[in-house]
Amino acid sequence: MPLTFIPIAALAPERYKTVLDAEQSAELDRTVARAKTLLGGRVVWNVNSTAHGGGVAEMLQSLISYARGAGVDSRWVVIAGDLEFFCITKRIHNNLHGSEGDGGELGDTERRAYERVSDQNAGDLREVVRPGDVALLHDPQTAGLCAPLREAGVRVIWRCHVGLDEPSDISRRAWEFLLPYVKPAEAVIFSRAAYAWEGLDTPTLVIPPSVDAFSPKNQMLDGPTVGAILSAVGFGVGHPHVPPVFLRQDGTPGRVDRHAGALNHALPLAGARLVTQVSRWDRLKDPTGVLEAFADHIAPQTDAQLLLAGPDVSAVADDPEGRVVLEEVGERREALPRAIRERVHLAVLPMEDAGENGAIVNAIQRRSDVIVQKSLVEGFGLTVLEGMWKGRPVVGSRIGGIQDQIVDDESGLLVDGANLEEFGRAVVRLLNDPALATRLGAGAQRRVLGSFLGPRHLTQYVDLFEQLLSADPRGAGA
Repeated sequence: MPLTFIPIAALAPERYKTVLDAEQSAELDRTVARAKTLLGGRVVWNVNSTAHGGGVAEMLQSLISYARGAGVDSRWVVIAGDLEFFCITKRIHNNLHGSEGDGGELGDTERRAYERVSDQNAGDLREVVRPGDVALLHDPQTAGLCAPLREAGVRVIWRCHVGLDEPSDISRRAWEFLLPYVKPAEAVIFSRAAYAWEGLDTPTLVIPPSVDAFSPKNQMLDGPTVGAILSAVGFGVGHPHVPPVFLRQDGTPGRVDRHAGALNHALPLAGARLVTQVSRWDRLKDPTGVLEAFADHIAPQTDAQLLLAGPDVSAVADDPEGRVVLEEVGERREALPRAIRERVHLAVLPMEDAGENGAIVNAIQRRSDVIVQKSLVEGFGLTVLEGMWKGRPVVGSRIGGIQDQIVDDESGLLVDGANLEEFGRAVVRLLNDPALATRLGAGAQRRVLGSFLGPRHLTQYVDLFEQLLSADPRGAGA
């Protein structure tokens, strides 16, 4: 299959001045001016393995839009791959998180399969890149492109969005597999300092992820519109008097038309208190653990209901395990006693339209009383920031990037994600103490505003580009 070039409309970064303070706004102006001067005549290529599903794709959509609005020729390319390639890279992904995944090997056979697909993609990319361009390569699927793009005169940066707080033999196995491919990069970015690999001589930087305050997933929605979107999706909230509309990334109007799949029955949302986890169908996100904690420690003490929502698994090409995990969660739900089972809901969200999907997630999170992210391992966890930005109280596992986002008892609650009783106790505490929930929700929104919006992310990228290109202004044949 050929490369896929994702069309991205330009967005004016100045729109952020409606939420930034004066100092942040001035910094944004300086970033835009530096970017125009530094990157004029170059293309900044962002390369990953999927345009749909997961936080990386969402961040790319947003950051590239604002980079283009700042006058930078930033583009997005999705590489191609076969099932064998994506099974190998999912294995690497799991290993980087310290999980064995499917238990498969990362030996010579896997290396040959990985290099075969990488070489095919590199050949296609060499047809469009030019010396002096900059390539931001994202995650294990793209590591094999570092050397051939450097040979083509491109300035190459590789970014790893996943990691592990404490290295293990399993994670080191993935590092050893990837190291020969990553070393030719001129810089490597990790989401937190603890994720930096041993044995990596390439300069490393820490750039945390961010969210877009104006995307369909995060834009402000009033109460009636939230209800209308949930009704359109099939959550049964009565007969709304407003249409289920939102603004797309480029500011044009959109409407929610598709239903969610795999709903057990319509949610009686009117008056129901809702605990929600939105995530990929991934064992590392532990949806089964959330379900069990709800059944054993939350449902007996509250009248709340649980919603586990995730993407339509057929639409996420680089995650072949999603369907199996969704089936496991469904089977576990069916095994619950009927009285609890009827309070647990699974939703598979449509992915055909990224804006529509984002608006649905937005409405779900705004309707939720408590948002949770009970991951067992987590690279960063953008769903935490998304819930925080909406002023919702969030309970998250004290692991990985989640602990960088939540300040315990100030902007959310951190718990041992493996301890179902502790997790359940934190959720019950928020459900039973509205004043605490309100205080933590307000603190969460302030936390995102101060540290985790797109302008900070763009500034750090421009800082890196400036360092990379300062020694050789054109960067040709570096």
